[in-house]
Amino acid sequence: MLCGVVTGGAARARTSAMKRIFAYLCLVFALVRPVLAEEPVTVFAAASLKTALDEVAQVYDEPLVISYAGSSALARQVQLGAPADVVFLANTEWMDVLDREGLIAAGTRIDLLGNRLVLAGPAGADPVEITPALDLTGMLGEGRLAMALVQAVPAGIYGKAALESLGLWESVSMRVAQADNVRAALALVSLGQVPLGVVYATDAQADPAVDALGVFPENSHPPIRYPVAAVAGRGARAAAFLDFLQSPEAAAIFAAQGFAVLSE
Repeated sequence: MLCGVVTGGAARARTSAMKRIFAYLCLVFALVRPVLAEEPVTVFAAASLKTALDEVAQVYDEPLVISYAGSSALARQVQLGAPADVVFLANTEWMDVLDREGLIAAGTRIDLLGNRLVLAGPAGADPVEITPALDLTGMLGEGRLAMALVQAVPAGIYGKAALESLGLWESVSMRVAQADNVRAALALVSLGQVPLGVVYATDAQADPAVDALGVFPENSHPPIRYPVAAVAGRGARAAAFLDFLQSPEAAAIFAAQGFAVLSE
């Protein structure tokens, strides 16, 4: 009889302990689950998108981590396996490279935005018409022309193509101050370190110390398009954010910053 009492007591003790462990695990899961649900979506975005995407991040319901750089640098990071969920570039050719290498989730790519290329100068400077007759070297004086990297970064590639098309490149090619990305080129103008720069219209609009003095003819360079896509293997995490980027709310933000919204 005594053994029976001890055995029954031990069983009840084990049952009680298991109930406490189960309750503890339920509590831990309840605490951890919201944290997992709120894990940020990581976005690799072209530097020229910063002002608009920072505003998008403020109204988007879920947390975002946005890394800004030149499109070429971002594409190379994705090639090296950087943990991005979404890539948003300022150049379709770099997205083509990622697509060919199977690094973009099928069916997620869309050319979302367009932009224009401008000659930027200090706020209040006189506007100019950008034609082959423009005395760009005279406008520079002893200074330099700020541009993003002309062999790698989309804004620099577009800018060089435009200047070549207008017959202006040869006269200024040795006086170009190249920067890692278009926002870095804009900063050189904004801080007065150079008198002029070739940037996107949206960049000039975003900086009160800078004005767009003239707009390059659209036929002087390839169309400026901003493709966005989910990185392969991250589609589920990226889907909601990609949907939001195509919403009327996001479109209004992009339009207010000077972008052309190509798809809604």
